[in-house]
Amino acid sequence: MTETNDYTPPKVWVNKPSGGQFANINRPVSGPTHEKELPVGKHPLQLYSLATPNGQKVTIMLEELLALGHKGAEYDAWLIKIGDGEQFGSGFVAVNPNSKIPALMDRSGAKPIRVFESGAILTYLAEKFGALLPTDPAARAECFSWLFWQMGSAPYLGGGFGHFYAYAPTKIEYAIDRFAMETKRQLDVLDKRLADNEYIAGPDYTIADIAIFPWYGGLVKGWLYGDSATFLSAHEYKNVLRWAEQLAKRPAVNRGRIVNRISGDPKSQLHERHDAGDFDTKTQDKIVKA
Repeated sequence: MTETNDYTPPKVWVNKPSGGQFANINRPVSGPTHEKELPVGKHPLQLYSLATPNGQKVTIMLEELLALGHKGAEYDAWLIKIGDGEQFGSGFVAVNPNSKIPALMDRSGAKPIRVFESGAILTYLAEKFGALLPTDPAARAECFSWLFWQMGSAPYLGGGFGHFYAYAPTKIEYAIDRFAMETKRQLDVLDKRLADNEYIAGPDYTIADIAIFPWYGGLVKGWLYGDSATFLSAHEYKNVLRWAEQLAKRPAVNRGRIVNRISGDPKSQLHERHDAGDFDTKTQDKIVKA
């Protein structure tokens, strides 16, 4: 790792090409770049997403709800290729003006309801179906505290450590060290919490676990950012590893992780999901063979 040359910010910032993996979709303004309507499937719940950690939260949640017997949680999951800028289509921006996945439309009522931001979607679904969110005030507060801990903490893991460690065009020692330290601090917070609790919010599995697992469970299991688990000595966080292994054995978690996935083993890629049977018939390995 090496330092870049010293940089003195100008008095007024001016946008210029930054390079890196996401340079083609980064811009300092919001709103659509092109006209494109979103598809609508047969189910009331329409999800527009990609299997990033944030996207996985919602598909895991929906699969868990279905596993609990909530038939109204059937959903269509449409792929949004953020690397191609599909999140800037007019239809998607109408659902999420922030142009980030995931975005959900609930068409079960007289008037469609849009929900964006993964934490808001998890909360909306938990309240809609009365599941995976405690009703006791103290337990509910604990669950929400950890849910919002994830919302505030994960940008340091993803946009901070992940970006500078894996994606930035230049390896900047200060940036990597700064965000590696913060990521390890966050893992330590979780490890201490899980030392005395089976799940994040207490004795029960909740939306707090669903929100935190794709980021921090994925990190300690070596699913994120190349060899980052080795770099961060993830093996030190034994309680987080125990919890991550426990969640990784849940069938609904495994189903949710592959919906809208476009990378990795073709067996683990279900680009679109419109029916529970799609997991058996429409993963990429089966589609290619057909």
